Amino acid sequence: MTLRLRTLLIGLLSVLLAGFVAGALLIYMGFYDISALRQHTKPVFHLLDFAMSRAVEVRADARPPADLHDEGRVHGGLALFRRHCLRCHGAPGVSPDALAFGLTPAPANLLHAGRSWPPDEIFWIVRNGVKMTGMPGWAYRLTDEEIWNLVAFVKAMPGLTTRAYAELAAGLPQADASPSPLVSAQPAQPARAMRPGDAHAGRQATQNHLCATCHLIPGIVGANQHVGPPLGGIAGRAFIAGVLPNTPENMVRFLRDPQAIDPLSAMPDLGLDEQDARDIAAFLATLDQVQGK
Repeated sequence: MTLRLRTLLIGLLSVLLAGFVAGALLIYMGFYDISALRQHTKPVFHLLDFAMSRAVEVRADARPPADLHDEGRVHGGLALFRRHCLRCHGAPGVSPDALAFGLTPAPANLLHAGRSWPPDEIFWIVRNGVKMTGMPGWAYRLTDEEIWNLVAFVKAMPGLTTRAYAELAAGLPQADASPSPLVSAQPAQPARAMRPGDAHAGRQATQNHLCATCHLIPGIVGANQHVGPPLGGIAGRAFIAGVLPNTPENMVRFLRDPQAIDPLSAMPDLGLDEQDARDIAAFLATLDQVQGK
């Protein structure tokens, strides 16, 4: 081994050792914030997202049934989706349950998955789950046939309007029409004293209400795939949802009840109280630059 090669190897090993020691020290000092109220840093989020995508792509090899798009499969998948998936992932015009707002990483909006993920990869994720995300593996709770029904519905969901989804759900038997309760009802919280909207609090509320699972939002780490318009530059837009003049008061109205403004909007009612809506509106009012410009 030449002196130059030996020097390079020693240098590389020294860098790796220094990186390992630095990482171990940061972990020991509790430097990384593991609070579920704070999203992963951007590098960590994208590393985990890429690792998940590659792991699924490598392992997914199930052959979809020939009748995957059959109407009976889609309807069967809808009933399963409402009982097992809706509370975390939501649906067209339907918000996830409060439980999902506390999960990190945030549960993905499945409209993009239905549009772009191959059926075998959706099947693998549903069947096996994903470590450290809150996504359970359903292999011991649902049959493969039922999981394929779920896949059929997820693939069909991007083609459903808010109204079409509601009509399909209303047509289910009563036992399947509503998701089963996950937690007992919580007592009503006392009303908060109202204050002007606070952009800093609104940024946190925007993250915790899963807005980044549908929208690309400057400064907030979230899913790489989006089903709603990007929010960079929203402060400079003339209208909200194309129909309502963009004022702080109107933004609060839209955030609290989007379908009262636009009945065809896929934006769900997130159950925002007045203060959270004011804070989020204040944060959105700071987004006067289109991301990337």
